[in-house]
Amino acid sequence: MNKLAIALLLVLTAGCSTVTPNYDTKFGDAVRAAKLKMTINPDAGKNPDQVAGMDGKAAREAINLYQGSFKAPPPAVNVINIGGSLGVTQ
Repeated sequence: MNKLAIALLLVLTAGCSTVTPNYDTKFGDAVRAAKLKMTINPDAGKNPDQVAGMDGKAAREAINLYQGSFKAPPPAVNVINIGGSLGVTQ
């Protein structure tokens, strides 16, 4: 009975061991490297100077127009195909 219990204990603890230690040490490196490459200035939050660009009123109006474009999208434009074929062969 003791031998069976020891064998069962060894089998159960073998399932908890890790098989991929080399892969786990590099897990997430590709995402971190891609994020660093996409970041223009990682220390931008430490700069006390204001950002040059739109003022608050213009930014608010731009956001309102953007969000309004989803509520009432512009009408579809009909394209006239002059001199082209419609895919029909004769």
